[in-house]
Amino acid sequence: MAKPPSRRASSQDVTQFLQKSRAISEFVERQPRLLFAVDATASRQPTWDRATLLQQEMFHVSSKLTTLSVQLCYFRGFNEFRASRWLTDSAALTQLMGKVRCEGGHTQIIRLLRHAQKEHRKTAMKALVFIGDAVEEAPDSLCDLAGQCGIKQLPLFLFQEGRDQNVEQTYRTMAKLSGGAYARFDTSSAQTLAALLGAVASFATGGHAALEMRDDDSAKLLLQQLKN
Repeated sequence: MAKPPSRRASSQDVTQFLQKSRAISEFVERQPRLLFAVDATASRQPTWDRATLLQQEMFHVSSKLTTLSVQLCYFRGFNEFRASRWLTDSAALTQLMGKVRCEGGHTQIIRLLRHAQKEHRKTAMKALVFIGDAVEEAPDSLCDLAGQCGIKQLPLFLFQEGRDQNVEQTYRTMAKLSGGAYARFDTSSAQTLAALLGAVASFATGGHAALEMRDDDSAKLLLQQLKN
């Protein structure tokens, strides 16, 4: 038995489809964007595992205000740099991060910042979060790029694990030049990192006013630096 001819889409159907697609695209573009980057070189596996769980705090906090769109970036091994699609679901980001294993290699923070600026040109981002413990690139080059981020209104939130003073100095300078903030945590302060990520999410979705509404030390620390 011959199949009945399929219904051809009318020009009205096509127009409605295009309008709906355009509306979805515009809605996604209006969502606050945050780039979440983690050093995935060999020494970072314990912190990567913690960050995999704690990043959920960003989505939890932002959900009280609006949907947050997050892109995961990481570098590891020999010249390997990865950037995910934009995600609005903490479960999807957790699943993605759970598949990654850290590998030995040098830091690629310069490459990260250049990628961030490229993404920022496409659709403006509210902030970049970076979690790391080392700097193996020229501080002057990093600070120059951080200053460029500041001009483009892309603040950097740099969270350092450990107490390397050279790393701290570079991270602090980069944060200041970009109009962002710096904080330190260690292996025993997982909740500190969770609170910091939550504070950045508040800033990304609600600006200074949302940070001021939070009654915790992490928000106060970031707010103090953002106002300087």
